[in-house]
Amino acid sequence: MSDEVKDRRFGFGKNWRAFLSALNHERIEEAERSLRTGLGVDRLDGKRFLDIGSGSGLFSLAARRLGATVHSFDYDGDSVDCTNELRSRYFPDDQEWTVEQGSVLDDAYMDAMGVYDVVYSFGVLHHTGQMWNAIEGAMARVDEGGLFLIGIYNDQGTKSKLWWQIKNLHCSGFIGKVIVRSIFVPYFFTRYCAASVVKRTNLFSDYKRRRGMTVYYDWLDWLGGFPFEVATVDAITAFVTERGFHLENLKTTPAFGNNQFTFRKTVGPDSESHL
Repeated sequence: MSDEVKDRRFGFGKNWRAFLSALNHERIEEAERSLRTGLGVDRLDGKRFLDIGSGSGLFSLAARRLGATVHSFDYDGDSVDCTNELRSRYFPDDQEWTVEQGSVLDDAYMDAMGVYDVVYSFGVLHHTGQMWNAIEGAMARVDEGGLFLIGIYNDQGTKSKLWWQIKNLHCSGFIGKVIVRSIFVPYFFTRYCAASVVKRTNLFSDYKRRRGMTVYYDWLDWLGGFPFEVATVDAITAFVTERGFHLENLKTTPAFGNNQFTFRKTVGPDSESHL
């Protein structure tokens, strides 16, 4: 990763600290539902769950509540603090949930942690500055028969290139952040209001049903999310399946945002699936 990219990395953890103030039981239940749906399971009892880029810690918490033994890590120190805060709130002194600071691009760190029944990394690997290396490093932690769930930004061609410029400006300094937020937060708000009127529903309230998140902090996450890389569904599918996985579940977006993939690692002749 270049020094320029490092200097302009978005402070996701600071955003997640603010999000925790809006976290409630309903949002936690929505995160659990999202995990169950994405993985195609009802529970994760006895399963080993790796959360790469844990962010707020919400999905680590959801996995732990579903019965998994959880290992969470994030590159961002503030995100690590957020995950630790949730662990302290809901599972104090729990030996089945560990939280660390680390990088998916650190081969020695990744190799030392072994393999897992579920490797989860939603909306993270495209922010590393080395997306394809990050995907490859993450999938290497999946045990035979295990599941690999990732969310990767959809490639919209020219639109994605424009968003790269916008995000780069946002992370260029205080003035850039003010310019981008002053334009796009009102724009997003107006669009949501108009869509709520057309659909005769409160889309702001409904948003928490999307993985338990909040619309405002997701807006900030989107605007500031840098480094920023994208990929088509076909490119991700080909890359992962060529390395010994098959696609089990796919949820696509028609516009900007994440395509969600659930892959299962091929079981060898002398092994069996754990999920």
